[in-house]
Amino acid sequence: MPDMRPPLGDSFGNMPRVHTRAYRGTEIVAEHFPIDDVSEYLAQPDLMIWVDMCAPEKMELEALAEELGLHELAIEDALSPHQRPKVDFYDSHLFISCHALEMDATTGSLCETEINVFVNSSWFVTVRKNDAFDVTPVLHRLDRASNLAAHGVNFMLYGLLDIVIDGYFDVANAFDEYYDAVSEGLFADVPLNPSEQRDWFMMRRALVRFHRLVVPMRESISGLMRREHSSVSETMYPYFQDLYDHVLRVTESTEALRDLVATIVETNLSLRDYRQNQVMKKVTSWAAIIAVPTLITGYYGMNVPYPGSGTSIGVAVSGGLVAVLSGALFFVFRKREWL
Repeated sequence: MPDMRPPLGDSFGNMPRVHTRAYRGTEIVAEHFPIDDVSEYLAQPDLMIWVDMCAPEKMELEALAEELGLHELAIEDALSPHQRPKVDFYDSHLFISCHALEMDATTGSLCETEINVFVNSSWFVTVRKNDAFDVTPVLHRLDRASNLAAHGVNFMLYGLLDIVIDGYFDVANAFDEYYDAVSEGLFADVPLNPSEQRDWFMMRRALVRFHRLVVPMRESISGLMRREHSSVSETMYPYFQDLYDHVLRVTESTEALRDLVATIVETNLSLRDYRQNQVMKKVTSWAAIIAVPTLITGYYGMNVPYPGSGTSIGVAVSGGLVAVLSGALFFVFRKREWL
């Protein structure tokens, strides 16, 4: 069987849509071979096969299923959109669904890449729904790994999940930084403009989606670690325990962020009501002050006789009443901080 490896120094840029590798220990025996040759490589002793497929066609995935004996329900899940993070156990393999995530805080959009993984003791298949998740770091980790020969597919699965979960920390930090900035500007005198309100809404919706994708991952990692399934070797068990701890920390961070968002929304509403009350107090105070001269000039402007009518003393009295009463109201309202 010919060696299909690329020349030394070939980069991982411009990854093909279907990428295959055959390992013997840490050595790459062959690379970029057709899917139809997978079963032939598996027939050789001590070989592990890794296949990565990016947005595959149904026929391509069915061809791989025929080579590896993948369960029809797992194939259906891999082809279906919007799969929930989970772990399914079949007779010959595992099926794991997870999501790689990136956050764009400027637009409030959460970039998702659904990754479906088929795992057997001698082969490892990843099916990505789009190319937003770069598989290059996973390949670099496998190339540098001294544990690959000893732990095989378990180490491949750990390497992939570790990179995916590390991305969750980056997303959580992006949310944390955004809401820290929001909290600092919450008590500014300048009210939110409509674009900022839209950003708040988009980020809050992205946070809800992030929480929905992260929480099931805790159950998935926990399912892999169950002793009765024997999915993880004893040596690799601490590594998966570390993954579980990381997912738990991210989950707790999302819970804290959701509480923070709820607090920010409540505080913003309270501050808005407070500012509205302050404005109403000022408007009402000025209206009361203006009402005094209106009342007095209206009284003295009646076309009926009154004390001081038509005399200079009447003008002086009316002017004095306007000045004294208006001034008194101004100082009273100012003292109560209504103005």
